[in-house]
Amino acid sequence: MRSRLLKVAAGVALAVAMVPAPTVQAAPLPLKLDAVGELVENALPAPPLTTTKPSTTSTRIAKRTTQPGVISTALGTLGLASAQAAAAGTNGGGAPGAKASQKTLILYDNTGPWAWLGEAYAVQAGNLASHGSAYVMHPVGSYAAGEMSGYTGVIYIGSTYDEPIPVAFLDDVLAGSKPVLWMAHNIWQLTARAPSFQTTYGWNWVQYDTGAATTVRYENTDLGRNPLATPSGLMITSITDPAIASAPAVATGSAAGPINWATKAKNLTYIGEVPFSYVDHGDRYLAAADLISKVSNPTMADRKRALVRIEDVGPDADPNELRAVADYLKSQNVPFTIAVYPRYENPLGADNNGVPEAANLAQKPQVMSALRYMTQRGGTILMHGYTHQFGKAVNPYDGRSGNDFEFYMAHVNENDSVIYDGPVPGDSAAWMQGRINSATTALALAGFPKPAIFEPPHYAASAVDYQVIQQNFGKRYDRGLYFGGYCPGGACGTGTPQYDKIYGQYFPYLVRDVYGSVVAPEAVGNVEPEPFNNHPARLPADLVKTANQLKVVDDGVASFFYHPYLGTGYLQQTVSGLKNAGYQFVSVGTVMAG
Repeated sequence: MRSRLLKVAAGVALAVAMVPAPTVQAAPLPLKLDAVGELVENALPAPPLTTTKPSTTSTRIAKRTTQPGVISTALGTLGLASAQAAAAGTNGGGAPGAKASQKTLILYDNTGPWAWLGEAYAVQAGNLASHGSAYVMHPVGSYAAGEMSGYTGVIYIGSTYDEPIPVAFLDDVLAGSKPVLWMAHNIWQLTARAPSFQTTYGWNWVQYDTGAATTVRYENTDLGRNPLATPSGLMITSITDPAIASAPAVATGSAAGPINWATKAKNLTYIGEVPFSYVDHGDRYLAAADLISKVSNPTMADRKRALVRIEDVGPDADPNELRAVADYLKSQNVPFTIAVYPRYENPLGADNNGVPEAANLAQKPQVMSALRYMTQRGGTILMHGYTHQFGKAVNPYDGRSGNDFEFYMAHVNENDSVIYDGPVPGDSAAWMQGRINSATTALALAGFPKPAIFEPPHYAASAVDYQVIQQNFGKRYDRGLYFGGYCPGGACGTGTPQYDKIYGQYFPYLVRDVYGSVVAPEAVGNVEPEPFNNHPARLPADLVKTANQLKVVDDGVASFFYHPYLGTGYLQQTVSGLKNAGYQFVSVGTVMAG
């Protein structure tokens, strides 16, 4: 989005997407976006906290402890069905560079009123795990005895309080043959199954803390924890034998004192919350992403690479600005991508006295020349939609290319927030294919081949659109947008997307997401020099700070995007800051090769 154009619409807020919040929250919570409309937070809510002190003598736990055989047998059949369902889905493939000898099992909760959150958390864990290995995900309730023996590591996300967990799974975890990353709830079921747990593992859980633990220190780096996450609780653990157990990450800020955010002993690593809820830049989510990669591929290379993408370049771009950006990046030996939409539309005549405007890239020879100049200096063109807007709709700003959404509908509410409404009217695989075909033709008429990578405008499209993008490109460079119900039983692509349950995710490294696409990461954001629309300014120093926090992730990629109308000053500061932080700029093709 071109912020210099937005400023004519005073009071218009940024695009935010609403997702239902747990009953403990006063109102639905928004998916926050950055100052130019791209997703910054996934803002998945956290599951409600039933009590801060779980019981070890509940009837559920006692029943599972005394009748393991019956429950194990009943759930074993479900495990087979779930595995068959997962095989029909599109998820599970590792990203380029993933270790072929590794395979990760992801288990999640799927009972209760917030069951959709379990699936959403599993999708996020699966997307991250794909960086290191292929994976399979399904509900923990369908776990079959001995199942984890077919995997090199296991991730379990406990999002439902007292989810019925098969004793077979508890016993297989306690057998200690495979590394297990356990998140949030139901750790008390594991400890109840092993009376000697504290002696064997050197730690035990205490109770949930709901204090203001808003900083998590991991790898000698302070990461944020959104205050919205604190009412959902962070499990306090007590390390009783430091010779066996350790705390890879510690949360501070609560009146309870420092809390072991992550606790590790033998084959088990425990995170005391769901780290996918309420995620910001530089969030404790990065620690979780690193711990996930240590399960999916413990021999992950620790490269520190950087990417830069020049954003929103269309027929209306200023050729001189494009050449100046290319000259600077070339002088620094920095490869870059150029996000191009090849047709400009202004159907409502915004800033043009109401007179509509339209132009194809082929009608703008100076812009065409500038784009060729950029490619000669290290630029790679990617397809950024066809028009970067939708018909004659105000969607949600002024209908103009570069400002509005193309593949998703949105409106501005009374609080100056933009609400994601759902797929555009007429959305279908055929419609999406038509947009890609039109963009390909428009680029060809301007003398450019079809790009190999796609970026949805404002990082938003329907599930159908993402599937068509996958079929045409197989590669994206964005932050993913996902929907509840897309992955029933872990078989992604076999369910009906629920567009009222929408969530986004940024990636700190290369992944293959649940749509099947290889996704180049963008986790650092962009420069926005002036505060507006209820968001603060974001300057080069802020991007560099985020990039330094990203260094806690093995093989992290410090990727940011930049609008050429800002000139080159901020670009120079950002590039030099990332280089000084130890990052090496490479091409997006290099990252996507693994």
